[in-house]
Amino acid sequence: MRRPRLLVAVVDDEESVRKSLRRLFSASEFDATTFASGQEFLDSLPARPPDCLVLDLQMPGLSGLEVQRHLAADGVRLPTIIITADDAPETRERCLSAGTAAYLCKPFDDRTLLAMIARVVEAAADPCSRRLASPTTDEIERRDCTRTPRRARGRAQE
Repeated sequence: MRRPRLLVAVVDDEESVRKSLRRLFSASEFDATTFASGQEFLDSLPARPPDCLVLDLQMPGLSGLEVQRHLAADGVRLPTIIITADDAPETRERCLSAGTAAYLCKPFDDRTLLAMIARVVEAAADPCSRRLASPTTDEIERRDCTRTPRRARGRAQE
């Protein structure tokens, strides 16, 4: 019997990011749903909660942190990866303290995002895991926040 594909929800106000990530996930054998706002995502939750949430931090309306607060208030635990152009250490700490499993600075490498999704979903399924982000994930996060140049290979086209 075939394993069901993971469902990844992408919440980002930039259409090009949503399209790019949808293509990446489709090619990587994930199902993807995309949302232009945090409120649109929150309104969709009763239908089918995703296995992982890729959430932009800075959006009009509800910010990524506000979406996380709403989820926590409703008792919804989702492995969440924040994607943002803000690489300030205090912003990263605020997100991780709010329950973010991983934090990636834009632009990021597609393979890094895919590896993070796999890690945070696996960690969320482990009842012994207190924190979703592993040391390996933290090392990747630090490397990605250094703003390395984009590579043409391994990236979804925007």
